[in-house]
Amino acid sequence: MTETPISAAMPATAVLDTVLPFTVPDLDVRGRVVRLGPALDAILARHAYPEPVARLLAEAIALTALLGTSLKFDGRFTVQTRTDGPVSLLVVDFQTPDGIRAYASFDADAVARAVAEGQATPADLLGRGHLAMTIDQGGDMKPYQGVVVLDRTGLEEVAHVWFGQSEQIPTRVRLAVAEVLTREPGAGARHAWRAGGMLVQFLPESEERRRTADLHPGDAPEGTEPHHVEPDDAWAEAEALAGTIEDVELTDPEVSAERLLYRLFHERGVRVFERQPVVERCRCSRERVAGMLAQFTAEQVHDMTVDGRITVTCEFCSTRYDFDPATLRSAE
Repeated sequence: MTETPISAAMPATAVLDTVLPFTVPDLDVRGRVVRLGPALDAILARHAYPEPVARLLAEAIALTALLGTSLKFDGRFTVQTRTDGPVSLLVVDFQTPDGIRAYASFDADAVARAVAEGQATPADLLGRGHLAMTIDQGGDMKPYQGVVVLDRTGLEEVAHVWFGQSEQIPTRVRLAVAEVLTREPGAGARHAWRAGGMLVQFLPESEERRRTADLHPGDAPEGTEPHHVEPDDAWAEAEALAGTIEDVELTDPEVSAERLLYRLFHERGVRVFERQPVVERCRCSRERVAGMLAQFTAEQVHDMTVDGRITVTCEFCSTRYDFDPATLRSAE
């Protein structure tokens, strides 16, 4: 993969629906920047979510795009929450190399109450439960799943916990969502969703820097704390710089990922790799749904039949599929 040094002459405006990998060799840091626009708009507009729910799901989509595009094999990466909050379920599904889809399940009355009471932050909407991240390579490979407890925490914080538990790599994640006003030629102004995020990880190559990282207890007895030493100066610098990122820098179409990276790391010589696209794409099809229905018993098919038809709506893309039950039975 070709590396390109970043300079002040890099593009100023954001390239949307892409993930830009980068590296800062002097700091032993690697990372990714995601900028989402039309793909995110398509997902959120299809369901007409309340504004706080749309923001929360947009954060989850940005996080999933950051992580899913890092997969080096054909497979799926899924982020899913199940909680007792007003938003009881989030599902974001990434299919390599670039397809993403998502939906949220929520209690409209509970969301409205949360907004009225000023308690509609992502952490408030999620409440308590768990978040699972699943990597599925397909075939005979067993899926890998990491689960993190959600206790009125936001997705940034949960991501940090997940990386600490599952990959044991010093990691900093930033996520941001904004609703902007756009105007297309020959059309009126309209509101559009934008989301961005950055993932920064400390991956030292030198023995000296590896020794200064936190050592996870591994298979030590339960309750053993990680062995903590003072953080490496390089990671401390990278983490501090990442902490200066403002939300607007991740969502403003006039601020490119290159410009942001140049501001943060130009003194250390940041380099970028080839962009990776992110495409809103659902994997549902009439054939897939028919195959699923064919697995039900005749009694179950009868129970699903209304006015002589079975109608199935995809939770992700809202596509409706209509079937004649007799056709399903004849295919058994």
